[in-house]
Parts: sequence; C-alpha cells; structure tokens
Amino acid sequence: MPWTEKYRPKSLDEVIGQKQIVERLKAFVKQGNFPNMIFAGSAGVGKTTSAIAMAKDLYDDDLNTAFKELNASDARGIDVIRGEVKNFAKTISIARVPVKIIFLDEADALTADAQHALRRTMEKFSAETRFILSANYASKIIEPIQSRCVVFRFKPLTEDDMKEYVNRIVKGEGITLEKNAMEALIYVGDGDLRKLTNVLQSAAMKSEKITEGDIYDVASRARPKEIMSMLRYAVDGDFDKARNELDTLTLKHGMSGEDILTQCYREAQNLHFDEKLKLKIIIYIGEANFRIVEGANERIQLESMLAQIAMLKHGG
Repeated sequence: MPWTEKYRPKSLDEVIGQKQIVERLKAFVKQGNFPNMIFAGSAGVGKTTSAIAMAKDLYDDDLNTAFKELNASDARGIDVIRGEVKNFAKTISIARVPVKIIFLDEADALTADAQHALRRTMEKFSAETRFILSANYASKIIEPIQSRCVVFRFKPLTEDDMKEYVNRIVKGEGITLEKNAMEALIYVGDGDLRKLTNVLQSAAMKSEKITEGDIYDVASRARPKEIMSMLRYAVDGDFDKARNELDTLTLKHGMSGEDILTQCYREAQNLHFDEKLKLKIIIYIGEANFRIVEGANERIQLESMLAQIAMLKHGG
C-alpha cells in the first residue's frame, strides 16, 4: 500500500501544519454548514488531505454517499461537469448532514467552458451541494467561481512540520534514518509531503537503515554541495571544471535540465557573493529554464548558462 495513503490523516486533528485553516474547517464541521471553498497552494501541502479529512469528520459512515472526489486534470472538459458532477449534485443525500460535498482536485486544469458550466451547476444546486476546489493557482479559476467561494491559501510546510510527519512514518514502519538522512529528505521533498513520502518509501525498500545517499539516489537529486561546486567553478571562471561537474549531475544522477536548474536556483540564493553578481546568476538560470521549457536542447542551454556565468569573471 502506498504510504501516501497509509499515512494520510483520517481526521482534521491529524493534519500536519495549516493550523489556522484546520481550525476554521473544524468550526464548519461543528456547525454542519459551510460555504463553497477554494484550497489554493503548491503541491503536497495538504489541500486534498484537508478536504478528505473534513469530509470524514463531517459524514463518518455516510462518506461514500455524501462525498464525491474527482480529479479535474483527468477530464478537463465540459462533459465531466455536465455528467458526473451534475449527476451527483442533484442526488438527494441520506446522510445525517443534508449538504453533500463535491471535491474537484486540480480544478485549475479545467477549461474555461468547463468552469463556466461548473459555475452554473454551483448556482443551481446551492441548496444541497457544496464544492471544494483544489488549485495550485487560484488565479486560474474564473472570477465568477472565485466570488462564490471562500479562498483558503495553504502555506508551504515548515521544516518542523515535515519532521513531525517523517517521524510518524519512521515510528510506524520501524525504520531508521541515519545521520543527515532527515535533512536530505526535507531537502528533496522541498515542502511537498507527497514527494517526500514517496522518496522515503522507495528508500525503505532498499534498507531499513536509510542513509543520506539513499535519499539522493532514490530521488535522482544531487547533494547541495555538488550543485554549489558547479556554480562556484563557473563563478571563478573555470568553465571546464564547471562542465565536468555538470557531467556528473547528468550521468551519475540522471538529472533532467529542469531539475538541475531548480537546484541551481535554490543554491544560488545561498552563494556568499556580491548581490549584483548573484542577481545576474539567477537571471541566467531563469533564461535557461525558459528556453528549455520552450523546447530548446537541455545540454546546450545548461552549458550556455555556465559559460555566461564564467564570462562574468573575465569581464563579460
């Protein structure tokens, strides 16, 4: 069984972080009445978990008849709104709480036409159905829907939040994290509990004693010092050594260009250099990332970025 499901909180009391949001959701459960909601925030911060936990607290044994979960990214068009969503919305609930919930995960993936159809459905069945929409970007939800919802913005999880969650799994599975493994896990998770959990489970399949190296290997990520080494060689004007470090990242770790640039961006902010130099490096990273996303050759763009950084040393 995936640990993401095994250790998913069964109630709002078990949700990690997001204390202010959780308290408001608990109040809704107590009242038995609540508005339509949008849960906005990055991946793995507890949006889906909070919606499901609230529904479990609210409906208990009636969950299957009063709660419908759909992933909007699987069916982006208007048909899913006119079909599954509308059919469930118009059914009469036999649960002790008369209001049903439709949870649309990744609702920002819905097309504009589908969102307008959803808005009409929300209006038509407002007496018996509430909607919770999950979105990475609330701005991609059309204004007529936003105006009909309370928007909850989920913050990135703190390091303490992630450690609490990891320790819960470590205790439950009887595994051991060796020196620096916790820090490595938090680094590669980057605030995403779903990603963190999958990496931990994969590492645990290799050994019950998990090392720092196991975490980076499973995640196909470089250690921060490896990224920093490449950037420092480039800043010092030594393009050849920087390129050799790049070879290590792509061949040893099998990292994609976007993954390398994401780590470069994180580490560049820790460089103890002149602020103007740091800003130029971040601009070069951003330009390389944009071109790769647009379809340019990854290797050429990565080497070009390193060359641009190295040229700064030579007055370029």
